[in-house]
Amino acid sequence: MKHLSTIYAALFFLMFFSSCSTIQTESSDQKANAHYKIGVGYLSENKIQQAFVEFQRAYELNPGNKEVLNAIGIIYLLYFDEHQKAVDFFQNAVKIDPDYSEGHNNLGFAREKLGQFDAAIASYRKATANLRYATPEKAFTNMGRVYYRSGRYVEAITAYKEAIKRAPLLDSPHLGLSLCYNAMRKYGDASAAMTQAITVNPKYKGDAKLAARDFSAQRSSASGYDQKDLADYLEILKY
Repeated sequence: MKHLSTIYAALFFLMFFSSCSTIQTESSDQKANAHYKIGVGYLSENKIQQAFVEFQRAYELNPGNKEVLNAIGIIYLLYFDEHQKAVDFFQNAVKIDPDYSEGHNNLGFAREKLGQFDAAIASYRKATANLRYATPEKAFTNMGRVYYRSGRYVEAITAYKEAIKRAPLLDSPHLGLSLCYNAMRKYGDASAAMTQAITVNPKYKGDAKLAARDFSAQRSSASGYDQKDLADYLEILKY
């Protein structure tokens, strides 16, 4: 009987400590979620460092939260210009959830920034492969851009058209199409795609002169690929 009492006591303490561990885990997850939400709020107010601090606190409490990993990756990618660190965080996010399309899309963009075009396309393809992805037009547009940068115009056109099927009022894939057609010397198609882009853009509302002024203003502060694209937009507007 004494032996049985010892076993019951051991089981009781095991259950007790297991219960405490579960409570602590739930508490950590709740605190992590709270810091994450605060970080999202700061980010919406463009308070980048404050957002980063909150996301880091969330990460320390729950390093297995894909949304937190994705958020930190976004900070490194879009605000700190530390693209390899962004890749690392996005990779960890999609390891936790291989169907996390937003993570794959962001990973593709970070790889694109590093000039890893083939790897970027692979990530964008993984994003679009998930039929439950709510905004696949983003990944298709990004994919089209990388194909265009690589001189693979036919594949770029296919990707842009897939984006347009899903979001016909999004101007960026129409702009991408205009660049592709222009590069292929299909100037009539380039002009038609540009006209459609300006038409669906809520800022321009079909006003080509307004679009030209905006493209010129953007070009003055752009560099690299973006500056070349804007110069091409202005040229296409003359057709």
